[in-house]
Amino acid sequence: MTAPLSLANYPSFLRFWIGRVAGTLANQMLLLVVAWQMYDLTHSAWSLGLVGLFQFVPALALALVSGHVADRYDRRHIVALALALQLVAALSLLLATHERWLSREVILGVSLLLGVARSFQMTAQQALTPLLVPASILSRAMAFSSSGNQAAIIGGPALGGFLYGWVGKQWGVADAGAIVVYVVCAVLLMFGAALVWSARYEHKPAPRAPVTMDTLLAGVRFIRAKPVVLGAISLDLFAVLLGGATALLPIYARDILHVGPEGLGLLRGAPAMGALLMSLILARWTIRDNAGAILFSCVAIFGVTTIVFGVSHWFWLSMAALFVNGAVDMVSVVVRQTLVQLDTPDDMRGRVSAVNAIFIGASNQLGEFESGATAALFGPVGAVVLGGAGTLVVVALWMRWFPELRRRKSLTEA
Repeated sequence: MTAPLSLANYPSFLRFWIGRVAGTLANQMLLLVVAWQMYDLTHSAWSLGLVGLFQFVPALALALVSGHVADRYDRRHIVALALALQLVAALSLLLATHERWLSREVILGVSLLLGVARSFQMTAQQALTPLLVPASILSRAMAFSSSGNQAAIIGGPALGGFLYGWVGKQWGVADAGAIVVYVVCAVLLMFGAALVWSARYEHKPAPRAPVTMDTLLAGVRFIRAKPVVLGAISLDLFAVLLGGATALLPIYARDILHVGPEGLGLLRGAPAMGALLMSLILARWTIRDNAGAILFSCVAIFGVTTIVFGVSHWFWLSMAALFVNGAVDMVSVVVRQTLVQLDTPDDMRGRVSAVNAIFIGASNQLGEFESGATAALFGPVGAVVLGGAGTLVVVALWMRWFPELRRRKSLTEA
């Protein structure tokens, strides 16, 4: 019997989807307020970069362990517990802000905790989706998941920035906006964890084989043997590592564009607006041909729009550049995730997803550190422009080094 094509026929996937969106919404609000408070405390691009680094280090250190855990234990429970750990982080920030002992060190400590939670969440989350829908509609589920994720990335910063700025002005109390944001985050994280825990799938416990370095490194060996998968995830790694400007948005909002925390929320949400539109398009019309050429073209556009954002001093031009930037990045996300999941057997998905999560974490959190460090040397504008130019160089090199990826036609070709 042919599997139903509508995602509405898979209630566990929908529960997982809603819970994931709630968690992402809370995470984005947390990150926005943490970045603003860090810059408000230190006025340092280097400190903003450290927030990303402190999230990346535990993700890197725990990557192989989180992959093994995702292949051995119930993945929905892992995701739910990771959301609960982020709840602890939100409550810690709430207490520190309310009691007036928030500091650079506290923010960095909470960033470490968020990094631990995200390490286990991302690995189990990626490996869980293929178990909730049939393979025939996996690419549609991936695009739909990305649309919800991007909607949360739009709504989180916009809502967080609005609450932070509006509540502070209305109440006239220092840090009142931050306290309200942390309370909202806590509620969303509890709701998300409960929904993910309630999802159902046929969990088959893995054999209790000994944990060895050989089993931990199985995901690395698998990806090395797949040039198309290796090329796709490494292209995304270096493109976003160099071209990402997220860590510097507080500097642009406060010192270059002069738009305050409300404008910061809009700037953080602009890439997600573009990504949301693109994910809805991809959920309706999947990529059927010339997948490799489309991927490289979109990453090149990502580099160009990064340069435009870097030199812009006009808020709406900056918003437009970030919007297009997010739209083309979404194509890369869907192509990479679909390739990884369809080309990987289920008993390996956790460990392969862990390696993929390292690449994603490196491109995002380590990219934030790279942006902060480069901005400390060359200024924010120089850092962003240099990163966009570096992305274009990466595209040219990867087209030469990974011809299999460049010539890839269908996503399901393998």
